[in-house]
Amino acid sequence: MINKKIKIIAAALAAVLALGTLTACGSGSDSKSSGGTIELTNVSYDPTRELYAAYNEIFEQHYEESTGKKIEVTQSHGGSGKQALEVSNGLEADVVTLALEGDVQVVADAGLIDDGFVSEFPLDSSPYTSTIVFLVRSGNPKGIYDWDDLIRDDVGVITPNPKTSGGAMWNYLAAWYFFEQQGQSDEDILDSIRKLYGNVVVLDSGARGSTTSFVENGQGDVLLAWENEAFLSLKEHPGEYEIVVPSVSILCQPTVAVVDEVTRKHDTVDAATEYLNYLYSDEAQVIEAENFYRPSTPEVYAQYVTEIEGNTITEIPENGKWINDKVVLTDINHFGGWTQARAVHFADGANFDSIYEQ
Repeated sequence: MINKKIKIIAAALAAVLALGTLTACGSGSDSKSSGGTIELTNVSYDPTRELYAAYNEIFEQHYEESTGKKIEVTQSHGGSGKQALEVSNGLEADVVTLALEGDVQVVADAGLIDDGFVSEFPLDSSPYTSTIVFLVRSGNPKGIYDWDDLIRDDVGVITPNPKTSGGAMWNYLAAWYFFEQQGQSDEDILDSIRKLYGNVVVLDSGARGSTTSFVENGQGDVLLAWENEAFLSLKEHPGEYEIVVPSVSILCQPTVAVVDEVTRKHDTVDAATEYLNYLYSDEAQVIEAENFYRPSTPEVYAQYVTEIEGNTITEIPENGKWINDKVVLTDINHFGGWTQARAVHFADGANFDSIYEQ
């Protein structure tokens, strides 16, 4: 009787195993789906949490309507440089939407993204842009109006760490450009940058952490911020903060890419490609603008341009946001592209290490 029961149990186990093997063969053992729903992972940088929470909703609906397939997108956020290293070291992202081309290149250098990712999508694979502004407390009590105010002895600065944050690299380069425009030599610029970072109160790992230090924890007198992050602070804390537009800044171009090795493994190449393509649609561009990023579509961008007097914004303008006509913007090409900029300023032993002791 016992032997008969053992045989029955063994037969049942064999049937279960056979069914599991058949299922695995039918769907692909590495296929990333759950109950017929495609699962996609977007590894992004710190300030895009709200943007992609809104975008994922419209994309999931668009994808189901256009393909008949359900899709679910998972987000991951952190300092852009740190996120790039996480993906390079095994975090399985189907797409990366990072703060700069240089961080995507780190993932490509790890063998996960094919060559040519900058040309895979329009506008150098940058569906939206931003710039760097200052966020100060209401009334601007320290009288902070430009980059040279950040090296005064009485000013406490909040900015993230360029070794882990893409936004922090943009901050550093915008400051460098300002002092260069003042006619300073490279040695003098390094001294000015040294003074600026000597005034840094907290060097967080990412942009959102720096916003928390300034806005929630009350640290420092000025936050060097993505434009979108500064506008979000005005929205969430009306009357408490002001945006100061410096005389010069930098055009920030976040870069998106399909992580080719992972999508081939997950069988999500088409879904991942459409996820990034749809960022350029009019519907998505409006979502980007509403989350305070600069849309790349001229017609959508034009709806959000506004004029301001002076260089201070105390509330979100009703008719728009973008203020690039009030500030001279350089770009990464001024620094020789990201490969050269990283080597000169941010690599181990480069300029940043020479002026800031970690």
